[in-house]
Amino acid sequence: MQIKFGTDGWRAIIAKDYTFDNLKLVALASALYFLDHPNRSKGVCIGYDTRFMSKEFAEYTASIFSSQGLKVLLSDSFVSTPAVSLYAKSKQLAGGIVITASHNPAIYNGFKIKSPYGGPAHPEVISEIEHNLTLIDPQTIIVPDKKLIELIDMKGFYISHLKCCIDLPLIRESRIKIAHNAMFGAGQDLVSNLFDESMLSCYHCSINPSFGGINPEPMPQYIKEFIEFFNEVETDVAIINDGDADRIGMLDENGLFVDSHKLFAIILKDLVEYQHKTGEVAKTFALTDVIDKICQKHDLIMHELQIGFKHLSKLMTTNDILIGGEESGGIGIPAFLPERDGVYIGLLILEMMTRREKTLAELVQELYDEYGFFCYNRLDLRVSEAKKQIIIDRAATGDLTSIAGYKVLKFNDLDGYKYHFDGGWMLIRPSGTEPVLRLYCEADSQEKVDKVLAFAAKLA
Repeated sequence: MQIKFGTDGWRAIIAKDYTFDNLKLVALASALYFLDHPNRSKGVCIGYDTRFMSKEFAEYTASIFSSQGLKVLLSDSFVSTPAVSLYAKSKQLAGGIVITASHNPAIYNGFKIKSPYGGPAHPEVISEIEHNLTLIDPQTIIVPDKKLIELIDMKGFYISHLKCCIDLPLIRESRIKIAHNAMFGAGQDLVSNLFDESMLSCYHCSINPSFGGINPEPMPQYIKEFIEFFNEVETDVAIINDGDADRIGMLDENGLFVDSHKLFAIILKDLVEYQHKTGEVAKTFALTDVIDKICQKHDLIMHELQIGFKHLSKLMTTNDILIGGEESGGIGIPAFLPERDGVYIGLLILEMMTRREKTLAELVQELYDEYGFFCYNRLDLRVSEAKKQIIIDRAATGDLTSIAGYKVLKFNDLDGYKYHFDGGWMLIRPSGTEPVLRLYCEADSQEKVDKVLAFAAKLA
């Protein structure tokens, strides 16, 4: 197969393409890069999620790295992706590896590469590793050097850091009732380490490599049963994380889903209006236009980038970025870590709620009162590669004059094909991590969103 890195690492179907043989090639190509890194003597850390065989794949990667003379700091248990990024940054390592396929279906696994600054490897680093793949001999004999592999408590290190960065006593004093849906993922031991059972109700905080038959992604279609649970236990707010806990969605006190568009806007608003922070703002192509409006109001420089947190993270290393985020639940604050972190962001929202004595629904309403109502949805269509290309080729022409009866006002092809109409926009683009065509829409009414996505689906 052709091993190709997508928007965040290499991902493939377990046993079909994600095999020990292919993992060996990717690990050797990565080792070649790390061996040439200025921090190579400090080594590389490796973490893994709760997916099928993730631990074994991580141990195999560690054995390959050690065979090439690299020191390896291997997590002694499953761990979130942000925890690996934090460890790589704090210990000034050559980098980090996470064996995870994040939010992808259970049949996938993956290989994420982290840089010493504590975020996704820059695109040029990925290109270099992809080039290294062409140099690797598949017949290379692996002779592990166990003396170079050290087991570490990466999860405990991360939890200790969280305790220093979030006002946990303030949250605890509020006695707010919290629910945490870890979606059977790597975030399941984190929130429960911070709050006692009188404040916290846990859901899907156990190991289930099938993820209960759904994708471990914090989106409405995957949390219907959780909403029923949430209403039964009578909690005030919920944090929902994906498979490797770098993404977030939330439920307000009414059990209504609050997506990352609103969470990003709420945090940005708080940072500049209540904490009087300054800096630049970065968002990816599929994130809400409300961010533009907040930046315009407060005279903040805003960067709109291609989809993929690696683009945001790179900017966080060169510019004074206050906050960066993407549509799919990834939000990062460089003052904490230049990496998306679903657990940290969830705790930050809890801190904000208690500090301002507001419910999550009230914070969302504040946003609506100032910038107008907006809503969003996304459809993921599994179509053949041939059909997907036909759809993309048509969308690329930009010749649609109306979308579901709404006149097209502007066309943008920064990443995929985005059509702006009065009150919203529609975006069509292929997924960078799986064979899926994504259809996105934001609009000023739910009716518009539904109509536009139905139009896009029919078009597809």
